[in-house]
Amino acid sequence: MLSAPSILFNRLEAANRIMGMELSEKINHSACRWCYNDIPLEVLCEKGKAFGLQSIDLIGPKEWPVVQEYGLTSAMGNGAQIDIARGWNNPIFHDTLIRNYKDIIPVAAKYNIPNIICLSGNRDGIDDETGLKNCTDGLKKIMADAEKYKVNIVMELLNSKIDHKDYQCDHTWWGVELCDRVGSENFRLLYDIYHMQIMEGDVIRTIRENIDYIAHFHTGGVPGRHEIDETQELYYPAIMKAITETGFKGYVAQEFIPTWEDKLAALEQAIKICTV
Repeated sequence: MLSAPSILFNRLEAANRIMGMELSEKINHSACRWCYNDIPLEVLCEKGKAFGLQSIDLIGPKEWPVVQEYGLTSAMGNGAQIDIARGWNNPIFHDTLIRNYKDIIPVAAKYNIPNIICLSGNRDGIDDETGLKNCTDGLKKIMADAEKYKVNIVMELLNSKIDHKDYQCDHTWWGVELCDRVGSENFRLLYDIYHMQIMEGDVIRTIRENIDYIAHFHTGGVPGRHEIDETQELYYPAIMKAITETGFKGYVAQEFIPTWEDKLAALEQAIKICTV
């Protein structure tokens, strides 16, 4: 008997044949390292590349040379942030963050890493307007470096309902407003589909209306942050189609926690689902 994911992909292939189309590679595929921490990075690169993986997300400078040995990149690098709770919305962290980002930006450029993640931090009583002002004031102090080295600083949208209680950049409108205030082509958003489905829903329309502010995407099944197949409420082929129709040229990274015993098989299936 076929599994639910196999049935889903068979249906996608059949639909494409009926429409006289072949599956095409319009999505640049990545995967978040932390979801596969029990798999050696070299194995993840080698096996993943064989089924279409082009990048490993959320790794730092020490691992960038490793992925490059396999002809991959890290489309969303990390290593400059403090943590999710302590971010740019609180000025007491600015000195540390400014130093960290100024140090990592030229290294990212050296290894052709296009994006470095950043985080707003938790509210801790900071209202939305004050958080926007504080983030803007701090981020502007590193944007000249980002522009000089052609590296994007990218703030992730996370949910504050389930996974990251009190996180401030938890709605698209807030992130878009921050982009406008920072006023640099090198500051953009990481639109996490899983997180924004929980906070907002209306994913496809939101992506279409705000694509100019989005540098990168993460996936995940809702509810539970597991496989993006028929076990969850979002239909990822339609979301991927909407993304490609905007002309988006960046990466989509799988950030679900596999429940399959063979985690690489789960990742391969997700990449197939997102290949539209």
